[in-house]
This record gives sequence, C-alpha cells and structure tokens, in this order.
Amino acid sequence: MNIHEYQAKALLRSCGAPVSDGRVVMRAEEAKTAAGELDGPLWVVKAQIHAGGRGKGTFKEPGAGEAGGVRLARSVEEAAEEAKRMLGRTLVTKQTGPAGKQVNRIYIEDGAGIERELYLALLVDRQTSRVSFVASTEGGMDIEEVADKTPEKILSFSIDPATGYQPFHGRRIAFNLGLEGKQIKQCVALMGTLYDMFLGNDMEMLEINPLIVTDTGDLKCLDAKMGFDGNALYRHRDIAELRDTTEEDPKELEASKYDLNYIALDGEIGCMVNGAGLAMATMDIIKLYGSEPANFLDVGGGATKEKVTEAFKIITSDPNVKGILVNIFGGIMRCDVIAEGVIAAVKEVGLKVPLVVRLEGTNVEKGKEIISTSGLDVIAADNLKDGAEKIVKAVKG
Repeated sequence: MNIHEYQAKALLRSCGAPVSDGRVVMRAEEAKTAAGELDGPLWVVKAQIHAGGRGKGTFKEPGAGEAGGVRLARSVEEAAEEAKRMLGRTLVTKQTGPAGKQVNRIYIEDGAGIERELYLALLVDRQTSRVSFVASTEGGMDIEEVADKTPEKILSFSIDPATGYQPFHGRRIAFNLGLEGKQIKQCVALMGTLYDMFLGNDMEMLEINPLIVTDTGDLKCLDAKMGFDGNALYRHRDIAELRDTTEEDPKELEASKYDLNYIALDGEIGCMVNGAGLAMATMDIIKLYGSEPANFLDVGGGATKEKVTEAFKIITSDPNVKGILVNIFGGIMRCDVIAEGVIAAVKEVGLKVPLVVRLEGTNVEKGKEIISTSGLDVIAADNLKDGAEKIVKAVKG
C-alpha cells in the first residue's frame, strides 16, 4: 500500500525527522487559508498523486498552466491560485502512463533554501532478505537513469539483522555523500530514525528524493515516498487508515475485497490461475507464443465458487481483454469448483471473447464434465502449452 507525500511527511515529522511545515488542501477555497498559515516567503505547491515525476508532468486539461505538478509561489495569493489551477485536473507523468491521474489533493509547504540535492532510500533486498540503504549524490534525478549512466555514484549495502543499524552505517553514508561537520552527526541520527521507522511500520520502500543540504548547512527531507507491506496492515490500523482508494486501479480494488491477488497489466489475454508460480509461468508462456497477458490473477488454493465468479467478472470488465485463459492445477483447489465458478460467471456476465480452459488435478474429470455439458462455447486444453497456443491463436485469428 502506498500513501501520499503529505502523509509520509507527517509520519517522518512524528518520528523527529526534519521536514518542512505544510498543509494539505482538498478544496480550492481552502488554499488561501492553508498557505496563510505558513511562514513563507517562498511556498511550494505540490500535486498529490501516487506517481513520481510530478515536477516534469503535464496537465491534460487547459487552464492548469504550463508548469508541472510542483510549483513555486512567492505570495499567499499566488500559492492559492496555483493550487486552484491543479485541483481536479489530470496530471500525466512517466509513471502514470498516458491516462494520467486526477489531482484531488494539493500539498502547500514552506520553501527551503537548497545547497545540495542527495538521494536516499531504504528497500527490502529480496536476495538477502535484509533491509538495504541506497544513497547517491545525484538527488532530484531518476535513480534508474543514475544507475544506468553513472552506477559508481550509487552506494548500496544491507543491514545485518543480528546487529541492526549502527552509527558506522550512518557515517558510511555521510562520507559517501560528501557531508561534513554537523551534517555527519545529523546523518547518523537520521539514518537510525529512518531504519527504525522502516522496520516498525513494516515498510517495503522508503524513498527521500531529494534529501537536501539547506543553505544553513542542515539536512532536510524535501520529498518522501512510502510503501507498506499489505499483508502486515492488520498490525498498523493507523497506517491502513491512510489508504486512498481513488489512487488505485478499480479492478485491483475490487479484487482485494475478495482476497484475490490481482494486478492489471497492458496485454490482451486475461488469466485466471491458482498459485503465484503457476500464474507467472502462464504469463510467460503467453508471451512465448506471441501475445501479452492482461493481468496477473491468483485465485488461491482455497477459492470458493463465489470467488471464482468474482475473479472472472473482474477479468471481463477490462476492455483490453480479447481472450481468457483459465489454467488450474487442482491440489487443494478442486477443478469442479473452478468449473462451477466459471460457468456461473459466464451465465451472469456473458462471454464475448474466446475462453480456453485447462484443468488438471483433483476432480479434474468432474470439472471437465461440468464445462462440456454447460452448452458454452469453451475451448478445452490438454496442458499449459496447448492452452497457450489455443488462446493466442483464437485472439490473433
């Protein structure tokens, strides 16, 4: 689960990390009052969406001005006007895709004098199963571009959970970033704060870009992104309450209501599979035979007829889907339950695209019988290879 910048900064502030004072605005008429509560003389007005590259983004609708989603203002009135220009309009960045995201919230904060811009992130390293620090002197830029062109400017190392964060970790980051004097002590303290915050809130990602050295020589978190482990949110009710469902794909949001693991993709073949590994293999073989998957969907090992029905309805709600491949290996999951769910869903929502079903495992013969006697135009597949070939041929043909 991701949260907005203003929410992330509130969490940072509560832990003692240095951030600028700011106010969130959700209605245009609130903008002037919010800006007036800040000291100035410089205000920064930021669109709040779950996507990076806001400063370089563009608005679809006229009337928002030429600047991107991050703007400077030199008076309360100007800050309020910039907020009004952005609210309710669609911001397009590299990470939103061409559809963009509607700006429903604006964050107005005090401006900061910037001497240097640095990059800092904490991530879960999947290879070592440890928390890793990533730091670079190239703050304010896309870290992917830095990694591609100047990888030597990135420092990355993981923390041994047996020792946890130690002051020498902070000094290593400080020296690598070229900090000096009081900045080194500030860096050691800040890194410890961020590490404890990361672990204590079950985060998956914490990015500060940029981490700045101000014109007074102090460190400050100028921007913040946070992502949390959705499986651990039951332990953090306060974090779960920060969720903004308007920023999420409606299909993914609907799937979460039924405990379905669904991720929307850009392809044309919808997939319904039980088991994450089998789902990945299914997507791979669809690509191998010349098409693209429209989604990742794992119905799980204990799915009911109702869950399968909902999963099928979510797949068919995607206008990009031109064909569907159901690939089930019944272990805990019974093939007859899958078959009943598919039949129920097709009868409820209709079937306007080719459907290929591959069943194997527990009650497979019963499942095949349910489908074959349903009267539906369903293509049976003997194995995964056969299923992939048939659905790609049906879609392409």
